[in-house]
Formats: sequence, C-alpha cells, structure tokens
Amino acid sequence: MLDGRVKTLHPKVHGGILARRDVPSHVSALDAAGIAPIDLVVVNLYPFSETVARPGCTLEEAIENIDIGGPAMVRSAAKNHQHVAVVTDPGDYAEILSEMQEASGAIGLPTRFKLAQKAFSHTAAYDGSISNYLTAIDASGARTTFPARLNLNFELVQALRYGENPHQHAAFYRDLAPAPGSLARYTQLQGKELSYNNIADSDAAWECVKTFDAPACVIVKHANPCGVAVAASALEAYRLAFATDPTSAFGGIIAFNRELDAATAMGVAEKFVEVLIAPTVSAGAKEALAKKENVRVLEVPLPSPLAPLPQAGEGNFVNALRCDYKRVGGGLLVQTPDSATVGAAQLKAVTRIKPTPSQQEDLLFAWRVAKYVKSNAIVFAGSGRTLGVGAGQMSRVDSARIAAMKAKNAGLPLAGSVAASDAFFPFRDGLDVVADAGAAAVIQPGGSLRDEEVIAAADERGIAMVFTGYRHFRH
Repeated sequence: MLDGRVKTLHPKVHGGILARRDVPSHVSALDAAGIAPIDLVVVNLYPFSETVARPGCTLEEAIENIDIGGPAMVRSAAKNHQHVAVVTDPGDYAEILSEMQEASGAIGLPTRFKLAQKAFSHTAAYDGSISNYLTAIDASGARTTFPARLNLNFELVQALRYGENPHQHAAFYRDLAPAPGSLARYTQLQGKELSYNNIADSDAAWECVKTFDAPACVIVKHANPCGVAVAASALEAYRLAFATDPTSAFGGIIAFNRELDAATAMGVAEKFVEVLIAPTVSAGAKEALAKKENVRVLEVPLPSPLAPLPQAGEGNFVNALRCDYKRVGGGLLVQTPDSATVGAAQLKAVTRIKPTPSQQEDLLFAWRVAKYVKSNAIVFAGSGRTLGVGAGQMSRVDSARIAAMKAKNAGLPLAGSVAASDAFFPFRDGLDVVADAGAAAVIQPGGSLRDEEVIAAADERGIAMVFTGYRHFRH
C-alpha cells in the first residue's frame, strides 16, 4: 500500500524472521497465526548514496530513496542470526550458494554470524549516509558544504605490527568505496607485511606520482619527496630522482606512474628499497624482484582520466567528496582535498624579467612537487627533475638553506635552476637564499603584505618570478 511504501512491515514477514525456533512458545505462536518461518533474508536497499551523488538530485528524490522496510528486515534477520541468514552484499551470493549446495540448503552458524556482522555495519553506513545528507541542508533547504553530524565508515584491511613506534598499536582501515586511483586499492604482490609508516609514506609517494602525465618517479622518505623526476622512461626517471638525494633515498618508498618493467626493477633492486609502487608490474619485473623477498611490491590502478573531480557541496558530502581528516584532542579536523591545479595560463609574471618557456615548464614541475612537501617547502628543479628539497622547517628561509645544501651535497649545480615555494615569502631573505644558490626563476603563491618588497628583490637580483594565487601548505 501507499505506492509501495508499506509492503514488508507485516507480522507475517517479521514474525517469520524474528521467531526463535528453540523457544516452544514462539513456534506455537507462528502456528496459531499461520506464519511460516523465514530462514534466509536477501535485501538490496534502495540506492540512497548513489541517488544523492547524482548532480541535480532533489530533496524529494533523496527522501523517496530512503529505505524503511529493507533495513527493518535486515536488522531483524541479523538479530536472529542463530536461526536466520541475512545477505546484504551481492558479492557474497556465490559463496553462500556454494555452502548451501554442499550442506543440503543449510547455512552454518559461523557464516550466519559473519553475515549478521556485515548486515549491522551495512545498515549503520546506510543510516550514516542519510544523516550526512540531511544534516548538510539548512533551514531554507540550501546545501551546506559540511553536515552537522558527520558519520564515517571504514573497513579493516589489516592489523599492523605496531604504529609509528613499536609501543603503539595500529591498524589500517579503508573507505567502504575507496576513491578511484587511491592507495587503498592496492594489491601486494610480494614482500613483508606493510607497516604503519610504509602505508603513510606510500600514500605520499603515490599521490604525487599519479599527478604527472609523462613517465615519472617519486621517492619518499619520512613523508616527504626527496627526489622526483620525469623522463622518457621509468628507469631514467628513477635514476634522476635518486640522484637528487641518494642518502635520503636509501631505504625509501619508490612510486612510478608507468608499468614497472624488468629493466627498471633491476635498476631499483641495486639499492635498498622498502616499497615499490606501480600501476602494473610486468612478469619480467616480478621475476627480477622475486629474489628481493623483503621488498614490498604494490600494484595500484591509476584513476581514470575521465573521472570528474568532486566539487564542494555537490551531492552527498561523504560519498561525493573525498575529504582529508586529522584527529586532534577531542575532535576531528575535516577539509576538502587540495585539488587546486595551476597551468601556464594561470601564472602571473610579476617581475621585469619573464620566465622562458623552458623555465616555465620547470616552474610548473617544481610547483607540483612542492604541493607534496611538508611545509615550509622549498624545491629547486631543472630539466624535469628535482635538484634540492627543503621541508618541514619552522622558517621558510631555513627550508631554502636546506634545499640548497641538499643540492650541494648531491653535487647538483643550481646555477640557472628554478625554485618553488609552497607559500609566499614573508620577507626577502628567503628569496635572497634561493637567488644566492643560483635560481634564475621562482614560483610562489603571492599574497604577502611584503609582496612588493619581494618583487623588488627579485628585480634587483635579475631573476624571474611568477605568482600562482594558490598556497599549498601541507602539515
């Protein structure tokens, strides 16, 4: 009745599901009411999350896709799992059918309990997505970017041996539907179990390398890229990236955005490496790495270039936005991803000298790398490779000094190089350091009260400088 709104909320359904077969009064009550017991409940809930993720979804459409009877049946069956099996995932159909075929139609208690666990998690996530959607609508009916009540759901991938330090306990959870191209979609082909730090550093390397179109290699150590390069081949990109900072790259996390072939695998295997990441790994590469039993090798599919980036306020907050989360004492910081990109057309040349086309290309490369370096970040680059990286310092001028020192230690000259700063130079001292080191062009966001002072310093030093209008802090 009521256009299908009421069809399963009935004693003949819920009595058949909830009756305990081991309680005589329940059995006799079923007989007296003419209710047949129900031993298997299979429910696919109305597609609420998929509906609200569609652009242009109205509140009325969202409300009509809130399932009522489905969750009631699921919860009833899960509560009575001692006697009833509940199935909420079509991916489980084959396994359950196989068990039933082998056991004359029966489903064992271990399976029923596992299905009940999954069912309660399923309805919790379903209600959470409804709450996230509805509490992101204000009194006037307008959408807000963030819901008043935030419900998150993750599934356990594995318990880890320990956290950042041996005395800490840790586990790795992933989104119920990880974003395309995200690290959580990895397949481990070989090597020891991933550690907490392995996963964190692998994510940093993968997020950076997948942004490049040309064959690229990113090497990460302690959450920071210590070497990045693009080249004609993955092997050449690796050699250039490694040469940026061989000391830090030793035992690092290495990511490629191209198939890992045999030649590249053999080149990488000459040094100590913790984790290797690539979209695919060739048979020859697998054979070359098989002898390196401790090297963890991950395959992570690249995102489709056709997949549109989610926009703030579009669709359901949790389903349509892949947000960043940071735990603080008693709370949670939430922000939309730093998805801002800058191309040549967005650059604003602010000095008398303008960057040459090749400098502009290197400036954009350095800017892309700086986005993934912990703040304060300074990146020297040239010819599609990093030359020195300064990261995580309390003052920008110190990061600039460290980046120049790294280049000197690696024997990489900085004369004629370019430099990127993830945020504006608050004083001219940082600019003077990169100019003294040899940088001929600088890219930075701009926006400081002392921009004119810094621009004048660049003109005085005879270097080109461009503003992007975007800051890339990364804490």
